[in-house]
Amino acid sequence: MDLASHREELAQRISHAIPEDGAIEPLKGLHLNRSSTPTEGLHGVTKPSFCVIAQGSKEILLGDSRYRYDPAHYLLATVELPVVGQVLEASVDRPYLSLRLELDPALVGSVMVEAGHLSSGNQGDVRAIDVSPLDANLLDTVVRLARLLDSPAEERVLRPLITREIVYRLLMGEQGNRLRHLALLGGNRIAEAVERLRKDFNQPLRIDSLAREIGMSVSGFHHHFKAVTAMSPLQFQKQLRLQEARRIMLGENLDSASAGYRVGYDDASQFSREYKRLFGQPPVRDVERLREVARG
Repeated sequence: MDLASHREELAQRISHAIPEDGAIEPLKGLHLNRSSTPTEGLHGVTKPSFCVIAQGSKEILLGDSRYRYDPAHYLLATVELPVVGQVLEASVDRPYLSLRLELDPALVGSVMVEAGHLSSGNQGDVRAIDVSPLDANLLDTVVRLARLLDSPAEERVLRPLITREIVYRLLMGEQGNRLRHLALLGGNRIAEAVERLRKDFNQPLRIDSLAREIGMSVSGFHHHFKAVTAMSPLQFQKQLRLQEARRIMLGENLDSASAGYRVGYDDASQFSREYKRLFGQPPVRDVERLREVARG
């Protein structure tokens, strides 16, 4: 079967599994998304994932870097990072259809051991997200994974095998070095810093203390952190704070000042300024707009 036939089958299977716009998780760790219209930039946090588009195109913004992908390309993310995602191409006749498979670092490490690819050719910093061409062999494994959506009995037996094959083919591909970093993140000092910032995002950021705790100089920490995440530690923390504030204003009906204080802002006016800079509108107006969109 050629690439075009594989893409057509993948689009049909995703469309059948999710017949209306939205996002579902039909199998644990496997996410499907459908949209009949292009979307505005949606803020969120990536998880280590392998992402494939069957129809349409999408752009991911990480810091100042943009990553666009489509049915001919896949996206690989290896660290939980605050990003902005936007569906660029979608219509009622040809909706945007995508599949995202979460990647378990332990599984990646296991496949690395079996494949004998424990060492990385480049021990330097590796950006935590990138896009690469989707070849026929990798696309074939994705289609076989999608077929399991209609076969629960086969899914229990075959999914672990197909997932391992996907990881193996990613390791053998041009993003193999990036994927190896996912398995080795336990010993990666920048990954440790990212995890601490994510957990303590509402606490004051003391760069010198954090750098010292992970065994790096302040200048070295700044350099390596930005090389991996495309943003400074302060920018990273700020995006996490503002995204969480938006979430709790929407989900818990909290007012702007209380939400800002909850995520670590002592100055309500500073919170409002930085919120508007990230989301394009002041907190109250932005939340009202999001509620109107949700109501249709």
